[in-house]
Amino acid sequence: MTNLAIRPSDERGVGGADWLESRFSFSFADYHDPAHMGFRSLRVINEDVIAPSGGFPSHGHRDMEIITYVMEGALSHKDSLGTGATIRPGEIQRMSAGSGIMHSEFNASQSEKVHLLQIWILPEKRGGTPSYAQQTINEDSVSGKFGLIASRDGRDRSISLQQDANLWLAKLTKGQTADFSLAPNRGGWLQIARGAVIVDGQQLEAGDGANWSDTDRVILKATDNSEILIFDLA
Repeated sequence: MTNLAIRPSDERGVGGADWLESRFSFSFADYHDPAHMGFRSLRVINEDVIAPSGGFPSHGHRDMEIITYVMEGALSHKDSLGTGATIRPGEIQRMSAGSGIMHSEFNASQSEKVHLLQIWILPEKRGGTPSYAQQTINEDSVSGKFGLIASRDGRDRSISLQQDANLWLAKLTKGQTADFSLAPNRGGWLQIARGAVIVDGQQLEAGDGANWSDTDRVILKATDNSEILIFDLA
């Protein structure tokens, strides 16, 4: 059995504003926990719920790969590259901050909330030219199994990252099973975006995370309709 280190949802950091509810898997902003500073190159997993018309005004980033995965609603994005886009469920967005970028994010609706995960991954090299990418996830590749949605080389129609990191997604209906194996010398972080699963005999719910660093196969069984992300990291 794989030795999973569980990060329970209700032990995550808490943040927000009158228009924002946030949960932090790792130290972020005013939340600091020396035991949870990230995992390998994975630095941030923030679960955000943005109220109608709420959002983050223009602010800057640098030297970070920033991934947005929307589970509900629609998020409007603008940046200093001139990008204007809306991210919806079934899509993935990546912003490479590089030497510096300014951007804003707002709920595109005046009546519906936005529920999303924002993920930060440290790049292999500092600096570089900022860039933006967004694409639709191939539903066939992630239905009932793990499909690649982000990678360093952009293979299999995944979005590209400037880091030796692979991001996998599985959408499982209740009762379905899926498995995942790490290559030697790599680490895995599993995040339950929605639903609930049993992982090697342990029940994990939405918001829970877990990591492991061996090559044993991880077996998941959905106890509800679920979306699961796995970060496969050097």
